[in-house]
Amino acid sequence: MLLVVGRIGRAHGVLGEATIEVRTDVPDERFYIGAKLFTDPESAGPLTITAARDHNGILLLKFAEANNRNEIEKLRDTLLKAEVDMSQENLHEDEFHVQQLIGLKVETDEGIHVGTLTDVLNLPGQDLLAVETDNGEVLIPFVYEIVPEIDLETGIVTIIPPPGLLNADEAEVAGSRDE
Repeated sequence: MLLVVGRIGRAHGVLGEATIEVRTDVPDERFYIGAKLFTDPESAGPLTITAARDHNGILLLKFAEANNRNEIEKLRDTLLKAEVDMSQENLHEDEFHVQQLIGLKVETDEGIHVGTLTDVLNLPGQDLLAVETDNGEVLIPFVYEIVPEIDLETGIVTIIPPPGLLNADEAEVAGSRDE
């Protein structure tokens, strides 16, 4: 399975190094000399790493296919993908790859269909699940208290929504009771 492991940022210096926004928990296993990375858009790659180094906490990569500042700038915002064998991944019971979650059905703990999970947003405070419902997109905090169960076999994400999370009218009623 192809997983997004990074995004190319700005060029660094004039020799063709790119800053990389790392999107993997195991960068040493994904960004090594000789690694071939696929890209999104596909037309930008594949890219072969020829040099990798840390510069003040920022990963810098050089690619065989882009060896100067101008070529790196053309690759800016390109997503980097690596082939990952999911059966070999040592994930804990409560860890998932985003690609495993997209497309799963979302239901309440009472079995009420909410919608389809379309994305996982990684924000500084917490991750959010983007769920497409009949009334538009809803963002659900990806915390155990609200999302207690993810069953990949059945394809169902179970949520316990607090009042107002799924229905704005419900929030207004709850707010008026508090007054």
